[in-house]
Amino acid sequence: MKIQIILADDHKIVRDGLKTLIEKESDMEVIAEAEDGRMTVKLAKKFSPDVVIMDITMPDMNGIDATRDIIREVSGVKVIALSMHSDRRFVTGMLEAGAKGYLLKDCAFEELAMAVRTVVSNQTYLSPAITDIVIDRYVKKTHTTDTSAFSVLTQREREILQLLAEGMSTKETAFHLNVSVKTVETHRRNIMDKLNIHTITNLVKYAIREGLTTLET
Repeated sequence: MKIQIILADDHKIVRDGLKTLIEKESDMEVIAEAEDGRMTVKLAKKFSPDVVIMDITMPDMNGIDATRDIIREVSGVKVIALSMHSDRRFVTGMLEAGAKGYLLKDCAFEELAMAVRTVVSNQTYLSPAITDIVIDRYVKKTHTTDTSAFSVLTQREREILQLLAEGMSTKETAFHLNVSVKTVETHRRNIMDKLNIHTITNLVKYAIREGLTTLET
């Protein structure tokens, strides 16, 4: 039986290229594609794939929070991060969310195919550049305090911050998340207090810096 894969990336040309390469492998098939984190979670729940190949910076919901939801709610699925980001915050964020692999987008496809087979056999795969970051993180962990958005803010706060940074109004955010306007306002106030940031402009800058959204979104 073939390894069933979901591709999650907000660039269609990337998904198309990966799909073409993956489907040349006799033991793999792409069963679904998603362009944002929230859709990835929905598709993972619907199809229960073997592997999700996950970008990190995507609209609506970032790949780290999407990974966390998938690992919590879909039994047996393995997530591999395929990202342009080698920053320690993204690497540790994905691994702490439950990803079993992390590769950079400049890797050869052969390495990605090997990573897929590795995680399906219940092992972890990290590209060499990422391994150094993980080791460094482990060595320094007891001496540093993590101040990233993924440790300071709750998942719901990150969701709301991302949507606001992507241009949604408070009312639109409430409708999108199926919560009250008052709930969004409360979360926004808590976000500002936690970060000591009190303007939307600076919140947007923070969200971009932390990888919750991009200027392209």
